[in-house]
Amino acid sequence: MNTKGKSILIVEDDYKIRKLIKLYLEKEGYEVFEAVDGEEALQTFNELDPCFIILDLMLPKVSGEEVCQNLRSEYKAEVPIIMLTAKVDEEEKIKGLKMGADDYVTKPFSPAELVARVESVLRRTGHRCSKITYRGITVKPLRGEVHYRGKPIALTQHEYKLLYFFMRHPNQILTREQLLDELYPNQEKIVIERTIDVHVGKLREKVKYDGEQELIETVRGMGYRFAAY
Repeated sequence: MNTKGKSILIVEDDYKIRKLIKLYLEKEGYEVFEAVDGEEALQTFNELDPCFIILDLMLPKVSGEEVCQNLRSEYKAEVPIIMLTAKVDEEEKIKGLKMGADDYVTKPFSPAELVARVESVLRRTGHRCSKITYRGITVKPLRGEVHYRGKPIALTQHEYKLLYFFMRHPNQILTREQLLDELYPNQEKIVIERTIDVHVGKLREKVKYDGEQELIETVRGMGYRFAAY
C-alpha cells in the first residue's frame, strides 16, 4: 500500500504502547504524531490535520469518547478513527462505532494486526484524505490549499504546483528540466532553467522549517530535493 504523505495521530497515555505503535507504523512509511491526552489530541489535530487517528478511550483531561464526539460534531471531521480500549463488551464496541469510529481494537493487541487494521480502514476511507503531509506541511489538492502547522500559506500558482510536485516525490532529486516540465507542460521551453531557481527561492521563503534543515535542498549539479524526513 502506498503510504506516502499519510500522517497518523496516536492518542495514548501509556508511553510504551504509544512508542510501540509508532515504531510499527513508521516501518510502514507513515508519518506519526503523538498526543498523551484528549486535550493535546484536539490541539494536535487542529495544528497538524492528520489523515488518521488511533484513539485510546481512557485518557486524562478529555476522554477518548469526548474527543471522537468533538471531532465528528464540532469539527465535522471525517478523519478515519480506530478506537483503542481495554473494554471488551459488545455494547461498548457498538457505542464506539455509533460515535463515529471506523474500527475498534481491544487491548491487549498485536501491533502488526493494528497496522493491518489501519491499512484496511484506509482502503475504505482513503477518499477522505486527499492530501499529502510531511513535516507539518499539508497540501490539499482538491481545494488548492497549503497549511503549515494548521495555518494557511498563500502561494502563487507556480509555487503551489512546485510544492505539490516536490511532495509527490519526497526525498527524490528532481532536475530543473523535470520541474520546468511540471510548471510549463506541453510548451516549448522558452523559459530558461534558472527560472526554477527563482521559483524555488520564493517558495523556500514561505516554507522554512523553524530554522532547521531546509525542506527544499539544493543538490549541486543535479537539481533539488524535498527533504521529507
